[in-house]
Amino acid sequence: MRNKPKASTLTRLLENARYEVLPTASTEDKVLAHVPREVAVTVTASPSKGLESTFDLAERLAGHGYTVVPHVAARMVSGRTELEEITQRLLGKGIGSIFVPGGDAEAVGDYPDALALLEDLKELGSPFPHVGITGYPESHPTIHDDLTVQSMWDKRRYATHIVSNLTFDPAVVRDWVRRLRARGVTMPLLLGLPGPVERAKLLGMATKIGVGESTRFLAKNKGLFARLAAPGGFTGESFLEKCAPALGEEGALVEGLHVFTFNQIAETEAWRTDMLQRLQS
Repeated sequence: MRNKPKASTLTRLLENARYEVLPTASTEDKVLAHVPREVAVTVTASPSKGLESTFDLAERLAGHGYTVVPHVAARMVSGRTELEEITQRLLGKGIGSIFVPGGDAEAVGDYPDALALLEDLKELGSPFPHVGITGYPESHPTIHDDLTVQSMWDKRRYATHIVSNLTFDPAVVRDWVRRLRARGVTMPLLLGLPGPVERAKLLGMATKIGVGESTRFLAKNKGLFARLAAPGGFTGESFLEKCAPALGEEGALVEGLHVFTFNQIAETEAWRTDMLQRLQS
């Protein structure tokens, strides 16, 4: 169906995919019904719901045998005392992986950004074996591109891998990965992409996330929303195929996928397994 190197890269990435989910009332049941235990699940943090909903869902999914990665949004943590409590709580439930974004909330305490929280985690003895940070293949609305790369360089001593934000341009991904590696950032990378999203469900999910957060998300990703909300949705398959040559380059260190499900969990897993079957046929 495809040339062997590209098929091999695509298969490897799809087999090492993890799913980002939103902590809503139905999420646990959806994950249990549709996601195999070998697929890791990351749980977002939203200012409207607070970190408690993130950690509660993460703990319940971990109890069901999943590898779970809760988001610990830096600006939502008040300071070292709360960070110690979060650390003890998550480790006590067998959760050894976290993802540390700055977060969209106003800072509630001592952490204006992810780096400040990561530095305190280091002071606490680097208790989590796996710590992810955000990468921005495309321009961040408030941060210059050179500063986003510099930021990842600054965080390299505190994190174990990078999760890329969404983009739809394979050339942007290729150039960004090369820039990272040329700068000496050698952390493994998970490529972010959206799962299959239906327009009506996406719009419904936007209202569940919260008006303020949705507005911020759309303001930062105007083109993204237009692409996602187009009739027929977006699966990422064509995007992945175009990215594959660059992702398979020696030294790219792209280890897997971080799939933004927008809670279309059944549809996302059906797409992934279907694509894997076609690659292997």
